Amino acid sequence: MQGLGEGEQARLLERFGRAYEPGAVLYDEGQPARHGFVLHAGRVRIVRHVRGIERVVRVVPVGELFGEEALGPGAEPVYRARAVALSAATVLALDRETLGALLAGNPRVARRMVEQFVARLEQAEERIENAMLRDHPSRVVNTLLRLAAVAPERPEGRLVAISPLELSARVGLDVDAVKRTVQQLRDGGYVRIVDERVLVPDLEALRRLFQLLGAKEEVRDD
Repeated sequence: MQGLGEGEQARLLERFGRAYEPGAVLYDEGQPARHGFVLHAGRVRIVRHVRGIERVVRVVPVGELFGEEALGPGAEPVYRARAVALSAATVLALDRETLGALLAGNPRVARRMVEQFVARLEQAEERIENAMLRDHPSRVVNTLLRLAAVAPERPEGRLVAISPLELSARVGLDVDAVKRTVQQLRDGGYVRIVDERVLVPDLEALRRLFQLLGAKEEVRDD
């Protein structure tokens, strides 16, 4: 966890660490929520069943808290989604009292947790926006614009570190639809793929494309 020294991280892993093989289910939707988890290594995806279809809600990055239902108010909380290891993964499994003591004694960790929750709220706002956009390209471009706006600026453009699966979860589309849209953006010169990351060479050009897509949708409505 960011904000902890190597020795303290090692002690936490020794006491609270759990290891999972690829494909293992850490917890399932509807199960009693007894632990929150912090991803130490590997990849974990969070999925929910919506109208009988399994949807990826997000892919958890290293250092992030998930399964936070166990840490909130309520006598008998349950998990609202399923957590599945995408690769070999190591996590910290913390109950409410343990995490509270950890945050109270480590202001940097507490600040990092607040930053994570703020980012989650921003992503929830993004999903609401995307739900209002009916065409697939607009959803993908909207999310790439948000990510590129805060990505480091380089001479060749802005490099966004996001996989097709992560982008799929952010925009609410299946992976194949996202890949098709990204290919269209590549063909148009709006993005390039560099080391499995998305490079936006001209942010303003991508913004103009988003406005054009919106204008086309308005014409279709008329």
